[in-house]
Order: sequence, then structure tokens, then C-alpha cells
Amino acid sequence: MSTETAIHDSIEQASTAVGRVWPLHSFVTANPLAGFEDRPFHEAVAHGERLFGGDGYPSAAVFRRAWERGQIDPEILREELERNGHDADPETALDRMSAEAAADDSSADPAESETTPSDRVDSVLTKWLASFLDQGRAEWPMADRSEGFYRAFRSVGRHDREIPDAAAVGDLPDDPIETLADRLDGHRRDEWVAIFEHHLTALPGWSGLIRQRVEDGDSWQSAHPITLPGYLAVRLTLADAFGAPIAPAAVSDGTADAPGTSAGAEADGGVPLAEVWLNAWEATYREELVDAVAEESATRARSDDGDRPDAQLVFCIDTRSEVIRRHVEATGNYETHGYAGFFGVPMRYQGYGSDVGADACPPIVDAAHRIEERPTDGQDHRHASHDRWTHAVEAGEALLHSLKSNAATAFSFVETSGSGYGAALAARTLLPGGVRNLLNAVDERVPNAREFCRQTLERDDDSHGDLPLGMAFEERVEYAATAFELMGWDEFARVVAFAGHASETSNNAFGSSLDCGACAGNPGGPNARVLASICNDDAVRTALAARGIEIPEDTVFVAAEHNTTTDEVSLYDDSVPASHADDVEQLRADLATAAEGAAAERAESLNADSSNAGRETARRAGDWAETRPEWGLAGNAGFVIGPRDLTADLDLNGRAFLHSYDWRADPDGDALEGILTGPMVVTQWINTQYYFATVDTAAYGSGSKVTHNPIGNVGVYQGNGGDLMRGLPLQSVTGTDGEPYHQPLRLSTVIHAPVDRVTDVLSEHPTLTTLLDNDWLSLTVVDPTRDHEAFHYEEELSWTGLEADAEPASPQPAVAPPADD
Repeated sequence: MSTETAIHDSIEQASTAVGRVWPLHSFVTANPLAGFEDRPFHEAVAHGERLFGGDGYPSAAVFRRAWERGQIDPEILREELERNGHDADPETALDRMSAEAAADDSSADPAESETTPSDRVDSVLTKWLASFLDQGRAEWPMADRSEGFYRAFRSVGRHDREIPDAAAVGDLPDDPIETLADRLDGHRRDEWVAIFEHHLTALPGWSGLIRQRVEDGDSWQSAHPITLPGYLAVRLTLADAFGAPIAPAAVSDGTADAPGTSAGAEADGGVPLAEVWLNAWEATYREELVDAVAEESATRARSDDGDRPDAQLVFCIDTRSEVIRRHVEATGNYETHGYAGFFGVPMRYQGYGSDVGADACPPIVDAAHRIEERPTDGQDHRHASHDRWTHAVEAGEALLHSLKSNAATAFSFVETSGSGYGAALAARTLLPGGVRNLLNAVDERVPNAREFCRQTLERDDDSHGDLPLGMAFEERVEYAATAFELMGWDEFARVVAFAGHASETSNNAFGSSLDCGACAGNPGGPNARVLASICNDDAVRTALAARGIEIPEDTVFVAAEHNTTTDEVSLYDDSVPASHADDVEQLRADLATAAEGAAAERAESLNADSSNAGRETARRAGDWAETRPEWGLAGNAGFVIGPRDLTADLDLNGRAFLHSYDWRADPDGDALEGILTGPMVVTQWINTQYYFATVDTAAYGSGSKVTHNPIGNVGVYQGNGGDLMRGLPLQSVTGTDGEPYHQPLRLSTVIHAPVDRVTDVLSEHPTLTTLLDNDWLSLTVVDPTRDHEAFHYEEELSWTGLEADAEPASPQPAVAPPADD
């Protein structure tokens, strides 16, 4: 194997140690230990502690609070303790965990006050990374960025006075692989992976962002490319210049474990005591959820009562949708359904007036289409009004920015405009709700681009770009059919609303983390509009009928967007015919009523004033000093895949993802396969991000918002420099009293389907069984063909409660009953 190939292979293997990190404007919640998902959970946690210094389990104090509050069933806990060879007395176990934590704290090395050579490497490297990876915020962009990071550093870094013998930087080889080969001279090839892993994990936030840029690609990567070999070549060059070690101490003294070796188990080979407690806590939650679903499965017979719903609403599977869905259903004869919030359309969306598009689909799905907003004929007056206002605002903002940042005008500008600024600051601080209302009133007078633009749905083969503009007719039919097949529909109301969701916050660096995760941290409204337009197409309906999906002539599809901060649901009904105007107005009124109830419930969870929840949630949305505008997906713990009637009478407290699914409409298991390989994987990402950000906010989250320092529109520092913080802030997972609001539990998935069908799907997807076998999530099946018995997945496609030689259930009719979810 050539040296070049060996270096590339070693970097690729080492890079799995750092999870991908997305930029702030499209922040995606993901497992920070994703590279270790092929190993048991406790081993991955141990690797995280070794590489990042992060705790991987809740503290003994957190377990004690859960125990005292009855969130951990005593019998389940004792069984778990005994099964894993621990003392069955809970208090003894808690005392042991507390003592071990105290011993670890006392044995930890005191913080070094002296700056090490490696610290100086980090300081210089982060400065250049921030300059190169900036996404439009820097006043003076770094030179030669189009040449790539390595070559730009080679060109400009030689002028950096912080680097010893900086002139030598200009003499580096043109190829970063040559530089790496030179720095690795004297180190055996079997040490290279450990060396690269050491340097990549030194700044896991920055290296995770680079990995995301390389693997996903975007316009910034195209214009200013950066590669992991280029990054490592710069880092090892700086290490050499500052006299920092190239290899970690464990490699130098020969004590390093080979990458991928087992770590983190108890001395007797069992899992750590903390994981035993975690298992019991999760089993307690799971047992309650499964029992409720199984009971509903056994007692609620689904039949066609001939009562056509007044409207059907499809919300994202997001846990926040569980709250609004309950309140919508309580206002009238409405059905709600759950479907991944990108509505199955993998697209890159470019709104009117935007220079670039944003991928509005999950990170595990590649965008397949480019959809743009373009003005329609006959709407010139709205178009012109929108443009005049937009251009005026943009010009004013540009002038203001120029005056504030120009050294020649900054002082005189402050002198002359100080009183106006003071009044504006006072208003935003003291009357945030009023300022929000004023801005909303102004926005309402300006035509929205949605009112005078159309979406480019039809395929344009003459367009240019890396993605085709629009989509072929067959693709549109497939997206509509897939949606209804996955949800198990065969009945349609007069009005069907696809409701995407978005958050509304002010002065929130992590605002995109509150938007739709299925849309890669973007609002879901555009996706909802696309699917609604597709389903309103007569030709598409004809094609759907040929596939057995009969949509009545009087059914009209509309798009909507759910504001998860205020729970307001905006209907996009611009093209609704007059025949359905009354239906839509009634739906709008009922949605307003539902929003009031849901907002009151959310306000209570935030310890806010729920007596006037609408005003309180509006204040939080507009208050630039509010660190907790909403809880986002905090509290998530369960994922239910099945018909809505299994959970319709349950208050799941906004803790469960809900995906509609009818096993009788899916005889081949194709729909179930799509849900398990797509939404379930994404929800596991979300769940683990919240889990790790809760158990160690410093290592896996981003610390307190109060001390955040946004950098380059790509991330945040804690303080004035260093590594990019990788996860959610403290305020997203912890209450005002410093106590975790989010209960750090791994995801419990419950599926309503024949267990044999689930087994068949899992057997075809080793990535799913790897997650399950290694305890990254749990899976329980409530089987309606086996007397509604629950079967819990153990490992290697085996289930608790299912005999190995059990006869398969009798075949059931594949005709789907009327959907009521």
C-alpha cells in the first residue's frame, strides 16, 4: 500500500471518532458519539470519556431525584441490579455511585495554569479556522480562500507572528499529503490512526464541522473547500512549529489501545452501575407506554362508522406536535396524523429573493430536486410592493451596518443616534410583546412572497445546476402515494391540511435547532406547500386512483405551518375555492382555540404565567433576552408507530414522537421499512443529542447561552475563542433551578404491527440491528395478530415473549380499514 493511500485510509478511520457538526443557520441535532454506534453503549461512553473528557451517564444525584419521584420502578430496578451482579439495595447502589464520582473528582489532575504547546496550537489554529470557515460575517475575509484551507494557510500563515519561524509555512509542499508524510516520519503506520484521532478530537467541534462540510457539500464548500487531510497537515505543521507532541502520550509510551478495542466495562465484564440504573429508568417509562398502547390495541376496535371528519391535519412526528394534536382533536370532528415533517419530498428550497437554497430534508436523505419560488403572472402589484419594502429594509440595514462598523463614522453615528437607539433598546427590553406585535402588523401590510409566487414543481430539463429544477410527473405521484401509504389512508375529508412547523425566537444563536429537524433545521412550511400542490393536481389524483388511492372530488389540500413557540397554526389558503371557504374559516377558528389550550400547557411546563398563555408565549417569541423561548424537543423519550387511535386518549406530555402507520394497509412491509430506516433513525439522533447534552453540557452541549459568542454564522464559542461547541445549550435541557428538565433516557420505540413483519425488516438492515443490539435505543412490538401481546427486542433478532419455535400468526386480510389517525 502506498504512503498516500495509507494516510487517506488512516484519516478516514480516525474521522469516525468525531460526529458531524452542522452550522448554526441549519443546526441539526445528531449523536455526538455517532462514530461509535457500532459498539455497545457503555463502550462508546468510555471512548467519549477518553477522547473528549465527557461523562456519558446521569449523575447519582439525577438518579436519586428520579428514584425519589417514583420515575424508577423499585421492582424493575432490583431485578436489573441483581441480574448484573450488583447489591439489590438502591440506597447502597446510589451511595456507591456517589462515592465513585467523588473519588474520580479528587483524583483528577488539577488544571494547569501554564499554557502548553498544544494549547498554543489550538489558539492559532482556531483563529485561522474561524477566518476561513466564516459564512459571510467577517468584515475582512481571509485571502485566497478559493484555493482551499491548506493552500490559503500556506499563503497567509507565513505572516502570522504568533507562529515560530512562520516564514517556513510558505515553503510547505503543494500537496498536504506530502506534509503529513513528512510529519509522520519516525512513526509506525500502525500508529497513524491513533495520531490522527488524537488531533481530530483535540478540537471536535471544528473538525466535526469540517467533516460535515466535506461529506455533505454546499455552496460554501464549493467556493472555499476544506479537507480533513488539509486540516491535519496544518495542525501537524503547527504542532511541529510549537514543539507540541505529534503523537499522544499513550502512543509514545506504547500503552494506547488500538482503535475500536473494547473499553468501559466493569471489572467483571458487566455494564457500569450507572447504566443499570439507566436501564431501569428507561424500562419503567417504556412499560407504562407499552401497556397503554397494548390496552388501546386490545380494546379499541376500528370500524367504519360513516362519520367523515370535518378536516384531517398532518403534523410532523415532532414531540411538540403531540401537544397541539390533542388540542386540535378536542375542538371538533378532526383527525390528526403524524408524518416526517419534510413530507417525504427531498428537496433543496430557494425562497423568493434568496441567493442560495437550503436542503429541506433529513441529513440521511440526499436532496433530489431544486424547488424555487418564482413570481406568477398577474401579480405585479404585489410583487412590486414586496420588493419596494424589502429593498428599503435591506438598504437601511446595510447603511446602519456600514455606519456602525466604519472607523471614520462610528463615533459620530453613536453621538447623533444614541437617543434613538436607547429608545429602541428600551422598547425591545421592556415591551418585547408589543414590539413583536408592531413588527407583525407591518409584515401583514407587505405582500408575502407566497401570495405572488409559485413553486417550480414541474420538471425543467433546460435548467442548470447540480440538482434538477422541479420534478417529473411520476416523481410527484410517488411522493403523494408514499405519504398516504405510509400513513395508511383510505378516507379523505373535505379539507386536508399538511402542517409543517417552525419556531419563532429573537436573539437566539440556536434558533434553527427549534425548527424542523426533518427539514435539516429549516421551517417545514415550504415542504407542506409542495405536497399540497401535488395532491391538488387532477392528473396526480387520476394516477393515484390507478394505484387504489381514491381522493374524492370535493377534497381540497392546503398547507399550514405550526409555530411551536406560540402554537399558532397559519393556514396557507390562498388558492382554496369558494366552495370550501366556510370549512377553512371554521378550521382556522378551531385552530386558534387549540393554540390557546396548547400554549397554556406549554407555559405551565416553562413555569410561566399560564393564565394569559397567548401573551406569555408571544412575549417569549419576541423577547431578545429570553433564554428559554420554548423547550424544543426536551423530554423526548418515546416513538410510537401506529394508528392514532392507540394514543388519542393518552396525554403523552409532549414526550413521544408519533408516526401514523396501519399494518393492514402494508402487507409487504414496505411502508414500515421506510419508517424504520428513516424517521426512527432521525429520532434516535435527536434523542441522543438531548441525552448527551443533558448528562454533560460542557463536553457534548454548548454550555450557557449567557456566555455564548457566535462566530462566523457557523457556531459558538464559550468565551472569546477555542473549540466550537457541539450541542444544545444548557437552557435547552435544564430548568432555572439548575435541575435537568430533560429526562436523559434513550429512545423507546413502540410499533403496532405483526412481530414477524418487524423482524423481516430488521433482518434486511444490519444498521438497525446494530443500533438495537448495542443498546442505542429499544424496540417493543405490540402485535395485533397475537392477541395484542407485547414483544421486546433483545438482540440478534430475538424477542422476549416470543418462543423461537412459535407458529406464525394466521394471515390477516390486507384490506385497510378507514384511517382515523
